[in-house]
Amino acid sequence: MNRPIEALLFDLGGVLIELDWNRVFEHWASCCGADAAALRGRFSFDEPYERHEVGEISAREYFEALRRSLGIDIANDEFRAGWERVFAGPVQPTLELLRRVDPAMPLYIFSNTNAAHHAAWAHDYAWHLRAFRRTFTSHELGVRKPERAAFERVAREIGVPMQRILFFDDTGSNVEGARRAGLAAVHVRSPEDVERALRPWLRDG
Repeated sequence: MNRPIEALLFDLGGVLIELDWNRVFEHWASCCGADAAALRGRFSFDEPYERHEVGEISAREYFEALRRSLGIDIANDEFRAGWERVFAGPVQPTLELLRRVDPAMPLYIFSNTNAAHHAAWAHDYAWHLRAFRRTFTSHELGVRKPERAAFERVAREIGVPMQRILFFDDTGSNVEGARRAGLAAVHVRSPEDVERALRPWLRDG
């Protein structure tokens, strides 16, 4: 890294916690006799999805939009139960690496997420995420990656210039957005990408 870094900022899903969208559609399909693959084919990260992630609409309103786009009619409790099944376990190699990071280097999370998902992973993975000083979520900030305003807000809250933050994300558009905003950024395709970038701050063992 050819610039001084003062904070490490991590995406959550796909970087720290595995995501499995098939689990979501399989649950919903089991509730109404639909085909899970067909539901996945009709699902998209559409306008209601993005509005849900920045807190503009509630889970109830988003589930109503899903009823229309997926063509199914299940109870909100079943939508929520399936929605929370997307989280499929910690990315252990990466989390083990983070336990070796010099404690003088602060760790933060920045996730595009909604209130329902946030409540689920903050509870279920609290132990795994205990090393992070603070978590930033799009539904609380009202802005989401890859918008420049989202990175500006996080940098301001951390108190570190954007040029001195190293950001990790598995979505290319978010990585590009971070770089345009001035952050150093790593496109995470595997835990090895994280390890290579973290080497300057890793302690032995």
